[in-house]
Amino acid sequence: MRRAADAHRVGRFQLEAAIESVHCDRARTGRVDYSALATLLAVLVARAPTLGALVAQAAVAAETEGLEVALALLDAIQHAERFQPAWALRAHLLTRLRRDDDARRAYDKAISLTTEPPLRAYLVERARALG
Repeated sequence: MRRAADAHRVGRFQLEAAIESVHCDRARTGRVDYSALATLLAVLVARAPTLGALVAQAAVAAETEGLEVALALLDAIQHAERFQPAWALRAHLLTRLRRDDDARRAYDKAISLTTEPPLRAYLVERARALG
């Protein structure tokens, strides 16, 4: 019976699809349901704590729990020192906190880890906007 119950458990890919659905719903509603994202990401992180899921959880925490909480979540992620999205999010959060020098360093690190030209150009532009 336990095996049958486990077979009906929602898995990582169903959770990721539900998260994408919440993001897609923004086109219809004009807003992001951060509460739903926080719930879905909490379950995803409990089941599959990938770097991407952990960084996404920190990004959503910035909107639901505050910027400092989001930074603390980023700091707690292990093995993210070479994960570009973590550095890009850190730079964004630090910019919002008006910690421009720290944000500039985080943007520099994110840029150094970026190989896609359009994304690199965006990050360079954001870093330059800090002055």
